[in-house]
Amino acid sequence: MDRRYRVISRCFRTMGSGVLPFSSLLDMASSERLTVKNLIRKTAQWAVRSPAWKTTSKWIRGTERWNRLEDQFDGSYVKGDVVVYFGDRSSKFYQLEQWLPVLEELHKKHRVVLVLRKGSSLLQALESTHLPMVFKRRFDPLHTYYHANDFKLALYVNNGVTNFQSLAFAPMVHVHVNHGESDKLSMVSNQAKSYDKVFVAGDAAIERHRRALIDFDESALVKVGRPQLDIHRPAELEPSTARTIMYAPTWEGENESNNYTSVDLYGPQIVEAALRVPNARLIYKPHPRVEASTDPAMTEANERILALIDHANEAIDDPTQQHQVLMQGDILAMFDTVDLLVTDISSVGLDYLYLEPHKPLALTDRRTDTNKLNAEAPISRAAPIIDETTVDRVESMLLEMFSDDTAAAARQELRRHYFGEGEKGTSTALFTAAVSDLIADRTVELRKFHSESTNAESSDD
Repeated sequence: MDRRYRVISRCFRTMGSGVLPFSSLLDMASSERLTVKNLIRKTAQWAVRSPAWKTTSKWIRGTERWNRLEDQFDGSYVKGDVVVYFGDRSSKFYQLEQWLPVLEELHKKHRVVLVLRKGSSLLQALESTHLPMVFKRRFDPLHTYYHANDFKLALYVNNGVTNFQSLAFAPMVHVHVNHGESDKLSMVSNQAKSYDKVFVAGDAAIERHRRALIDFDESALVKVGRPQLDIHRPAELEPSTARTIMYAPTWEGENESNNYTSVDLYGPQIVEAALRVPNARLIYKPHPRVEASTDPAMTEANERILALIDHANEAIDDPTQQHQVLMQGDILAMFDTVDLLVTDISSVGLDYLYLEPHKPLALTDRRTDTNKLNAEAPISRAAPIIDETTVDRVESMLLEMFSDDTAAAARQELRRHYFGEGEKGTSTALFTAAVSDLIADRTVELRKFHSESTNAESSDD
């Protein structure tokens, strides 16, 4: 209104002065109106093209999409015995993904339902499995769904913060299964106390909980081995007439106490030594996060390793004899072809121990503290250690491991310590039996149990 008033006033002042004819004044008013329209149009165009509007528009479209998916996967058609709860985004989906083959086997005996809280994980799950799945973004619909069904047991593959919203449902027995077996500090959390049961691989895991936790009821721990390793996997590494050495380091972790990588300290020296071993090829298979590391020392060492391998391959014509860099792929599907493994303290060494206990492996220790390493990682008692004092002798170490594997018997004993008795396949049987027993026990308990409400926080912030 103010702008219109100024335009009209200007017209009358101009008329009174006798400077312009009336037709010119009309043209002027029309021009002013066009200017206002152009200003509005340009402002609107700027608004819809702005980053803020694009973000808002994307959020609106995304919300509509998730609403449709929530309606589509509301669970009204899904009945089951076992809930597999996963509350994180797709960036952590690998934690659930490694369990999917095991869960598909379990589904043959007990009906399994995946309960997902994030849309990105739902989309990835749809590409990864045919298991029934439900999408519940908010607390109240989640518990409404639980109350409407007859679930006996819930499995959790991590310690995601939203797990506690599911844990609030009392009728189910809540079981933490984790997503790997390792001697890293991060393998044990005080959150273990929140679950009714915690499935662990074996005695080593029980000792790990005993060392790390105070006032923890060890009767909650149930030994089930490592069922994820029982699944058949098509080989991903071509066989070779050359002996195959795999160097499979882990990444640097979230903090120094969880940093077990050898890449920055010993990586290039380990690779140089392996490349000098006669009649051998090297497979460099680091943790995927090594390639994405922003740590300058990690980046420099990784690039040096890649350059060493490229240079060595220049003199090798036979593709089956060439050294390889494998940043992606299922490392478990490569172990059949590996003759000797060099790795850090991580799940990789223990998985190799479970699947290939008759083959030699070497471990690294970035802290050069063998006594502490032996105490915290029992597997190190049956493997040569590469640290500050031995890194200059890696080549001779590898040659000795090939010619005289003196640690074979110790590895077999440690396999039992980590995973229990039995060969490949035993863990799956133990896992299924443990789930069946808990379901049977909970079914009996539910006959005398009644619950219609929960005092859990319903905020979804």
